Amino acid sequence: MKSKIFTVYLSIGVFLTLLMFISAYHQNFKFPGNHEGYEPVQPIAFSHRLHAGELGVDCLFCHFGATKSKHAGIPPANVCMNCHKSITAPYVNVKAENDLADKEKRKPNLIVSDEIRKIYNAMGLNDELKIDENKKRSPIEWLKVHNLPDFVYFDHRPHVAAGVQCQFCHGAIETMERVRQVNDLSMGWCVNCHRTSNNEGINGKRVNASTDCVACHY
Repeated sequence: MKSKIFTVYLSIGVFLTLLMFISAYHQNFKFPGNHEGYEPVQPIAFSHRLHAGELGVDCLFCHFGATKSKHAGIPPANVCMNCHKSITAPYVNVKAENDLADKEKRKPNLIVSDEIRKIYNAMGLNDELKIDENKKRSPIEWLKVHNLPDFVYFDHRPHVAAGVQCQFCHGAIETMERVRQVNDLSMGWCVNCHRTSNNEGINGKRVNASTDCVACHY
């Protein structure tokens, strides 16, 4: 009986050691639940590089829920319309049409890029950007990139309040044409962050990030 138990434990030990070896020496190997590198194609080719990088739009302008909700949230289309009711296409395309219209002595046509038109279509807008009752409204079906297991509780509010920068968890989002998951978001990664933050502080401020299991699992 003891020999059988020993054999079982030995087999488990060998299996776990093999997994650790594979994980250490093969970058493409991932444990279940690790979605590091996930980079889905979205229904609209929204460029964070352009908006957050070149234009300097603050993350919280669009993801306003991060300061007052567990979830940062996906911006509703009306947030997009704060800008895109007047910005309908890249400047170079609009300018080309305006120059042509001046040359031909006519009123410029409305230039709408294919991606921005998807926003208008989702909101049921016509070419005058008014509600068209004949058009069916449909939400933009964005694909969530960063997913945590159901048994993990994560709240954006205390992290934002403590001064944790979005880029720490999400990577250099302002350089990404298409959002991808940069970190593995494993329990070890989170716990190490809490320990480091407690030792070094965040932006010069002392913090008390819990490492108790019930902080994230309850």
